[in-house]
Amino acid sequence: MDIIPFDDRDGYIWLNGTMVPWRDAKTHVLTHGLHYASSVFEGERVYDHQVFKLKEHGERLHRSAQMLDFTIPYSATVLDEAVKELVALQKVQNGYVRRFAWRGSEMMAISAQHNKIHVAIATWPWPNMYKGQNTDKGIRLKTAAWRRPSPQSAPCHSKAAGLYMICTMSKHQAERDGYQDALMLDYRGYVAEATGANIFFVMDGEVHTPTPDCFLNGITRQTVIELLKKRGVKVVERHVMPEEVNKASEVFLTGSAAEVTAVGEIDGHHFTPGSITKQAIEDYRELVHTKI
Repeated sequence: MDIIPFDDRDGYIWLNGTMVPWRDAKTHVLTHGLHYASSVFEGERVYDHQVFKLKEHGERLHRSAQMLDFTIPYSATVLDEAVKELVALQKVQNGYVRRFAWRGSEMMAISAQHNKIHVAIATWPWPNMYKGQNTDKGIRLKTAAWRRPSPQSAPCHSKAAGLYMICTMSKHQAERDGYQDALMLDYRGYVAEATGANIFFVMDGEVHTPTPDCFLNGITRQTVIELLKKRGVKVVERHVMPEEVNKASEVFLTGSAAEVTAVGEIDGHHFTPGSITKQAIEDYRELVHTKI
């Protein structure tokens, strides 16, 4: 499959209040966000030309920035309108939006109180993150060596770029070993999430999902929990031990990029996508295409 580099595409990117030709949307190599990970972002889905949960994503971006001790110089409403304008300009029917903010280059040291805050938005067509990877039977996960840090060690409720370093490392190792993604535990040894998606286990007709006390409580996660409850499915949020994984009959992931994706294997334990997983996939698909 030919991959088009993300720095060499046609179209426009919204950068600091202006629509800039895609290839001209640049920042300096000495930007603080690159060297010290002082950057936050959002990943959003476009369905039928509309962005799903637009307002919720915009508000979370600002909360994430506040947790990293900087203020985004554009209101959530202004950025929401910019997202809609860009999606229309790029003619994205079904795809992905990435909005992000970072500290600039005025100070190149750990201290960076006077750095300008830059903001950019990009959008492009993009299918499900696992498309073409045997998602009907479910993707394969392998437990990562890296663990999610404690709330005292990192701003774990911020969608901050630096928190994804261990996700990249974990996913790379899983892919080298023939898996599609990695299952991450937290600092206590409880099951946390996949590298970019929340996880759910079906046990005795109930859905159990890890308590998001040291990782992101995903917007898609919250949406799917609401859909499950509307179906009368009991959802239990609790600490899940790794040895409980083999007790599940079904497993699935949720996330803006992953949407709702069935899991067929974790560390040699096999699962068959059943009625609850299939219903969650169907209900989510119906929701995003009919109610933005």
